[in-house]
Amino acid sequence: MNPSRSRNQTELDEEDYGPSRTQQRRDALAVLTLAGQLVELQPSRLAKLPLPDDVRREIDITRRMTAHGARKRQLAFLAKVMRRYGEEEFSAVRAELGENREKQRQETAAMHRLESMRDRLIAEDEGALSELIAEHPQVDRQHLRSLVRQARVEKDTPNKPAKAYREIFQLLKELAQSSDSAEP
Repeated sequence: MNPSRSRNQTELDEEDYGPSRTQQRRDALAVLTLAGQLVELQPSRLAKLPLPDDVRREIDITRRMTAHGARKRQLAFLAKVMRRYGEEEFSAVRAELGENREKQRQETAAMHRLESMRDRLIAEDEGALSELIAEHPQVDRQHLRSLVRQARVEKDTPNKPAKAYREIFQLLKELAQSSDSAEP
C-alpha cells in the first residue's frame, strides 16, 4: 500500500477496477480448459451433466468440426458462451469431472492389478494361485486351474483364440467385485 494514499482510497480503487487482468486471463483459460474437457467427454457422460441448452448445442457443433483451426475457434466460442453464465452454473460440472477423473484412475489401477494377477497365474507361478485361493476361498479351484491350463495352451498356439485368457480376467473381476461389496 502506498503511504501517500489513504486506506479508504485504496479500497475504492479495488472496488472500481474489479479483478486484475491476470486474474481475468486465468479465469478465461480455466473456462476454455473446461470447454475442452466437455468436448472430449463421452456423449453418455455428457448427457448426465447439468448443462444449459445453448452450451450443449455449441459442444455438438464443436465435435463435428474436423479442421484444427476451425475447431480451435469454435472451442473459443464455446468458452465465450460458457463465460456468460456464472461460476455457480458449472460448479457441479467441475465437481463431477474431478470426481470422475479420480474414479477412473482408481478403476484403471484395479484393472492393471487384475491383469498382472492373470499374467502371474498363466506364467506358471504357483505362489499366485495359492495367494488367490487364500484371498478368495470361495473360488472354484478346479475351474480356475483348468482355465489357467487352457490359457497356457492358447498362449503357445498362435491361431487359437484367447478365450480362457479372457475368462480368467472375468473371473478375477467378479471375485474383486464380490470382495469389494462384502467389505463395507
